Amino acid sequence: MLNRVVLVGRLTKDPDLRYTPNGVPVATFTLAVNRTFTNQMGEREADFINCVVWRRQAENVANYLKKGSLAGVDGRLQTRSYEAQDGRRVYVTEVVADSVQFLEPKSASSRDASSSAYGNQPTPFENDRQNQQRNPNIERETDPFFDDGQQIDISDDDLPF
Repeated sequence: MLNRVVLVGRLTKDPDLRYTPNGVPVATFTLAVNRTFTNQMGEREADFINCVVWRRQAENVANYLKKGSLAGVDGRLQTRSYEAQDGRRVYVTEVVADSVQFLEPKSASSRDASSSAYGNQPTPFENDRQNQQRNPNIERETDPFFDDGQQIDISDDDLPF
């Protein structure tokens, strides 16, 4: 049997983080997922899907996602029911997420905070770029496909396609 759900959509509001009586974090959020077709008026409709995520991933979702964030959810569909205060039975269908992927880059303010992890030193990528600027021959020495302006003699018979 198979119960697998994969969704990509935008959060309709900020995630709601709570803790069970035992202290286990649980976050709930709703994803707006566009349908692949348009209605009779040519408008694209969306489905609003309730999602639940547990433990460390729940804290990450609450800390890093907000209303409008693009997210990918991989999980399973689950139904449950409970008795409301008025005595009627309420049925709930939701996606229990095994994994939530953040599909957009961080905002500018959090990007500045993350780059400070290296202190005042450049990140490893910036370090490579600075080395290439200081020594322009480094690319020629390390990149076998570097275009140094010379013509390459290859016959059509040598090409694999």
